[in-house]
Amino acid sequence: MKAAGALCICLGAAGLGWQLAFVWKQRLDLLVALRQLIYYLKGEILYGHGTLAEALSQSGRKGGGPFGEMFQRAAERLNLRDGTLFSRIWKEEAEGLAYLPLVPEDWEQLKGLGESLGYLDLEMQERTLLLYIEQLDETIGYLKEHKREKCRLYMSLGIMGGLFLTIAFL
Repeated sequence: MKAAGALCICLGAAGLGWQLAFVWKQRLDLLVALRQLIYYLKGEILYGHGTLAEALSQSGRKGGGPFGEMFQRAAERLNLRDGTLFSRIWKEEAEGLAYLPLVPEDWEQLKGLGESLGYLDLEMQERTLLLYIEQLDETIGYLKEHKREKCRLYMSLGIMGGLFLTIAFL
């Protein structure tokens, strides 16, 4: 009975370490996909010369994924023309993706983008998008730089923590 309990503790702790490493990688992948969508959006705004709703819709279709769907939902809500501010639509759609493994700083930056997008001239919109891309690049750079060591650390700590708990309970 003790051996089964010890095995469960070790496997559970190792699984927790694996999960933390997986979340790190998943956050990196999501931010890279979001950066690509922002590039698409920038191109649609600057060269497509359509409305913001059209730019969001086209970008969302090109990019896909959860953020692409968010862009398309925001475009649909903008097309309703019910008087809702774009910043509110953007914030609500971003909050609908709260299940994604992003940290609060990522969410604040994403919501902040919606507050300064849509009512400015083309040059200011471009600068806003470039600033957001720069913020994403910094975060992505940090995640890539520390990916290997953090993932190893999470896995090692999970295994070692499981072994420590097993020894402590025996």
